[in-house]
Amino acid sequence: MAALSVALTGNPNTGKSTIFNELTGARQKIGNWPGVTVDKKVGVVEYNGRKISVIDLPGTYSINARSQEEQVVSNYFNENKPDIVVNIIDASNISRNLFLTIQLMENGIPLIINLNMMDEAERHGIKIDMKKLEDAFGMPVTNTVGRSNASVRTLLDVFTNTRMSNYQPSELIKAHIERVKTIRQSNSAASKIEEEIISARYDLIDKIMASAVTVSAAGKTLTEKLDLFLANGVSSLLIMLAAFWLMFQIAFNWIGQPLADELGGFFEETIAPAATEAMASAGVAGWMQSLVSDGIITGVGAVLSFVPLIFTLFLCLSFLDGTGYMARVAFVMDPIMRRAGLSGKGIMPLVMGFGCGVPAIMGARALDTNKDRMISILVTPFLTCNAKVPVLMLFAAMFFPDNAANIVFLMYVIGVAVAILMAKILSTTTFKEQQSTFLLELPPYRLPDVKTVLLEAWDKGKGYLIKAGTIIFAMSVLIWFLSNFNSDGMTEDMDNSYLASIGSAASTVFAPQGFDTWESGAAIVTGVMAKEAVVSTMGILYGADELSTEDEDIQNSAQALFSTTLGQTFTPLAALAFMIFTQLYSPCVTALGTIKKETQSWKWMAFAFFYTCAVAWVVSLIVYQGGKLLGFE
Repeated sequence: MAALSVALTGNPNTGKSTIFNELTGARQKIGNWPGVTVDKKVGVVEYNGRKISVIDLPGTYSINARSQEEQVVSNYFNENKPDIVVNIIDASNISRNLFLTIQLMENGIPLIINLNMMDEAERHGIKIDMKKLEDAFGMPVTNTVGRSNASVRTLLDVFTNTRMSNYQPSELIKAHIERVKTIRQSNSAASKIEEEIISARYDLIDKIMASAVTVSAAGKTLTEKLDLFLANGVSSLLIMLAAFWLMFQIAFNWIGQPLADELGGFFEETIAPAATEAMASAGVAGWMQSLVSDGIITGVGAVLSFVPLIFTLFLCLSFLDGTGYMARVAFVMDPIMRRAGLSGKGIMPLVMGFGCGVPAIMGARALDTNKDRMISILVTPFLTCNAKVPVLMLFAAMFFPDNAANIVFLMYVIGVAVAILMAKILSTTTFKEQQSTFLLELPPYRLPDVKTVLLEAWDKGKGYLIKAGTIIFAMSVLIWFLSNFNSDGMTEDMDNSYLASIGSAASTVFAPQGFDTWESGAAIVTGVMAKEAVVSTMGILYGADELSTEDEDIQNSAQALFSTTLGQTFTPLAALAFMIFTQLYSPCVTALGTIKKETQSWKWMAFAFFYTCAVAWVVSLIVYQGGKLLGFE
């Protein structure tokens, strides 16, 4: 018997993904739809001896092909004819959800209408007569409670026992389709036609609601009571900041970063030495030992050490999103973000950027329009991620010991200011022709489904691990080669390596900023691999190998590095310019690889690299030359 193909569609926050996860469990494949970064989820389930392929289409409010999600759903139905299309409707918001249902039927797509969250609808005083609703559409109607496995599994009986060919749109739907056809054939302006069609859809919704749905008066719901504090006034901002603080504590102090440190140490202290010893015993050539241990294992280990951090962050975000709180964050921040050329949803990727640029760039996929996604991706690198902090703290302690904390805080402020400025510039230049919309639903607060939270975190983390890891592998080999070879072959003296030559060439660009030594140029080049490498490179090149970036050892490390020729090479003003350049220039290789993955374009990855470097060069030049004019040199 042939496999049965089932497509799930519906508005965001209808419990569609929860139903998909309950149906397919871990038997899922996650990818991207062609040409976009929207997740493509396909799962397979065996039921009563029949194979059922289930596809979870992106949540969308319409199929007008304006956003990426709408484009995916529209293209899917234009190019595919699944055996069954299930329209998942949030029963507690049935009126709004029916808009998509009617659009689908206008396009001749036969549906099974599934009323989800029936328990919430009853709590809101909403009673739905399923038989009358079925008569109104001429299509089968089912109901589920999204987090009830037994309830969801009954859908499998519906899938295998329903023959969509037995159903035809009702006279009410046929009359509506004819009305829409007449409107489209009129000679009115396009905007007028669209307005009349939307009005016709709402007229039909009103008729269906009047015949099949009864709403009784009810007091304020828990969601409405909570929103008085969580989505309104000063309290909403304070609670949002507290939620972000807690999330970052979990990710960067309590769970994620400690696990990342342990994993990084395992690669550095166990895997690399064991590999070196094994290769030495096998008589492997020295250059190959160095490539594997210092290049591949160290580089790939750096990527893998990010994994606990990435998973923890996405776990926290998936949990917050599952509660319905993330929609409130976007709502509260929209008036502020709008001034920078982004919608309210753009706040989340930017906030994540203070922890790590990689999940921040990946988080941009949650934004509604390509304009918002691209601007968010391109300005995130300016923010002060955790990898930059050791560099900033070390240089601040070295050259500004009495004001180190203030200087580091200044770097944060500069990063935010430049990100906001560039967001505004990009929105009015590069992306000025693209529209930024803000369509947002405030779902009811609920306890998130554990399985959905875990699967979402796994999907995003796995994508980072597989896709970004390939880029890092290649760059690890490249950086190793540059630091160990010159035109005469392999060299043990890094001063004579290709990296030194590149650093020397790069240093000439920074003469106007006051740091034109080849060592600083080489540190900037290696900083593209990972910002922490700036410190370790300078420690090696200036003869202060044993440096620490741990808080308690920062002062000692700063004194050790300052006592080398670095202390005489940099003036405090040049050091400040160097810090600013480090704060603003190119994302690390992992972030660049993620930009390539998310934009699906080498062009945008190259643009992100060159334009951030250009902005960093200009800002550091202004600071250094301006400081000289003011007599600070």
